[in-house]
Amino acid sequence: MDLSATLAANLFGYAAPSTGGDAASAIAMLKRATATGAQAKGVALEQKDPVVITALAQFNKAIANAKDLKSALADPRVLAVLLPGVGMADQIPYPGLAQRALLADPTAKTGILTQVDSRWKTAATTLGLFGKDLSALKDPTLQQTLTKNYVSYQYQKSLDAQQPGMSDALYFINNAAAQAGNVYNVMGDAILRRVVTGSLELPAELAVQPIQDQAKAITSRLPMSKLTDPQQVYKIAQRYLMVTAENPPATTTPDIATLAMSLRA
Repeated sequence: MDLSATLAANLFGYAAPSTGGDAASAIAMLKRATATGAQAKGVALEQKDPVVITALAQFNKAIANAKDLKSALADPRVLAVLLPGVGMADQIPYPGLAQRALLADPTAKTGILTQVDSRWKTAATTLGLFGKDLSALKDPTLQQTLTKNYVSYQYQKSLDAQQPGMSDALYFINNAAAQAGNVYNVMGDAILRRVVTGSLELPAELAVQPIQDQAKAITSRLPMSKLTDPQQVYKIAQRYLMVTAENPPATTTPDIATLAMSLRA
């Protein structure tokens, strides 16, 4: 079956052409968002938001009333906070996949965590729920971390409402260097891949090509060594925002591996 550019864009998280935007405003907003103290100020405001307060209260109540770890991870009130708290907010529509991935062994050489977005493995490692019971999710230190990260997510989400792609750009700035040595690691992270391919303006059809061809298309235009340079990383984030401002995505959906695994869950 041939995939159209629009279908490939939806399946693989590419930016599909839409209405025009203001690239200069996007760059200015990134500068403000990365200024010293900007995030702390924004997070402080989000902590007072009634919607955030209610979501966190429901999260704590759901965990307290859960009968076991699996049922907790099937509760939408838990996932609404937990998944954003581990950088997986875009996976909230896939509770079955979330339960399987987060309870999997992150050290296993085979299994679900080797087949989906690499962020799932990071999330499973961070949470440390494999082989544990509900008490692991009730750990006060973990809950404090999830709460903090959830509020930060809500702040970044508010930036996206003003400028599409801003949360992607900030994620890229904070995480690109850790994956700089391997293009496949970059491609395995849906957000890093979206920023890189978007900044390079690679066509949506790239997503249906063999993985080696995708890697070559990226590295021929962007040496991975540049991701170790904070200035280069910032420039790539700027370029992504400029492209996104001019061609804002209609929707952002998971990559095909995530979609396939969610259907099996």
